Amino acid sequence: MSQRAVGVGLVGLGTVGTGVVKLLQRNAQVIAQRLGFPLELRRIANRELETGHGLELDGLHFDTDVEGLLADPTLDIVIELIGGSDAARKLIHTAIGNGKHVVTANKALLAEHGAELFDAAAARGVDVAFEASVGGGIPILRALREGLAANRIESLHGIMNGTTNYVLSEMEKTGDDFEAVLARAQELGLAEADPHFDVDGVDAAHKLTLLVAMALGAQISCDAIPTEGIRELSPVDFEVAREFGLRIKLLGIARPRPLDGGGRRIEARVHPTLIPAGSLLAHVDGAMNAIAIHGDAAGPTLFYGAGAGAFPTASAVVADLMEIARAIRRGFAGRVAPLSYLPDHLEPCSIVPLAELEGRCYLIFGVADRPGVLAQLTALLAEHGVSIEAVLQRGGSSADSVRVHLLTHRTREASVQAATAAIARKTFVTQPPRMIRVEEGF
Repeated sequence: MSQRAVGVGLVGLGTVGTGVVKLLQRNAQVIAQRLGFPLELRRIANRELETGHGLELDGLHFDTDVEGLLADPTLDIVIELIGGSDAARKLIHTAIGNGKHVVTANKALLAEHGAELFDAAAARGVDVAFEASVGGGIPILRALREGLAANRIESLHGIMNGTTNYVLSEMEKTGDDFEAVLARAQELGLAEADPHFDVDGVDAAHKLTLLVAMALGAQISCDAIPTEGIRELSPVDFEVAREFGLRIKLLGIARPRPLDGGGRRIEARVHPTLIPAGSLLAHVDGAMNAIAIHGDAAGPTLFYGAGAGAFPTASAVVADLMEIARAIRRGFAGRVAPLSYLPDHLEPCSIVPLAELEGRCYLIFGVADRPGVLAQLTALLAEHGVSIEAVLQRGGSSADSVRVHLLTHRTREASVQAATAAIARKTFVTQPPRMIRVEEGF
């Protein structure tokens, strides 16, 4: 092992950064054996120096000087783990300008500004790697870029956020409401004090943006992805889902939709979804993630693992370090398309409106508990072409109201939206209608 070490600098010593340091130290020998040369963490910059997070930092340059780290000529690769957008964006641009390769876990930044960062890296001949940005320790991006590279990807369905999956699993298991389970998740450190990005689906939408580029070669706007969170779900939804043979998961879904005459749009959406209880994704519980991909050659594949946490995420970060280090040694650094497709083959695509979707739906209505209401409800649905597969009735929010739970046959979502809008205007309705889509066949 005569080759010199590849030098690494780390900016941000939070949970994941601490995991990266520990993993590099703990597995230094096996990493060097696999590379044929050492991967050497030489410098750390962090806003706070009061604590070393229980790390052994002897021999490391540890300070608050981010600019000094980015300019350090002994460093080949910089790891960005500060999160956020503006500061991280500036940091990565500076690192690229200084000829440094970059590894990041910052999915929000890449979903919003990835194109400009990848263009800057290509112009400078360096790499930006981001395996840890989607799925934590699951090597999903590498699988798309390498293992499934010969496939046309036909569909992608993913449980991409561990916080929401934990909350949904606990609501189903305990019968507790959303707020109570979220509070427990926060106590356990599985949810942030401000859980908006997780429970409102924003985090999953950021990840889906990157996956659509990697899997389908399509550029879409993260802000354009129809996104719904899990706040409106109630314990009774899980009870009824069980009776229908379904389970509720927050899914990110994507598939290409060819257009007549050529071209395509992308079906991309994030929302609570009812899936068959016997499907593989239905068995993914707790804070775990899983992504199911269907390729035209490989068929169905499932990638499962911890979607967050110090060591699972650090595993992905260090894997990126090793991939870039190999490329540096072989003289191929800066030559791999970060989004799998070559930049000039990434196609800007519009997103299919939800109204054009077709499938079964689960509808929840709060209505007055009096004769004839159910008949009026079903008649209004029929007027809009929505037929009913199954009906269940449960107690409502007051003694004189009930909740009616309907499972529809396959129908166009525009018809469901029109029907629920018409029903919502009726005087017998006591609560706004809700809808959860059913997804099958994956």
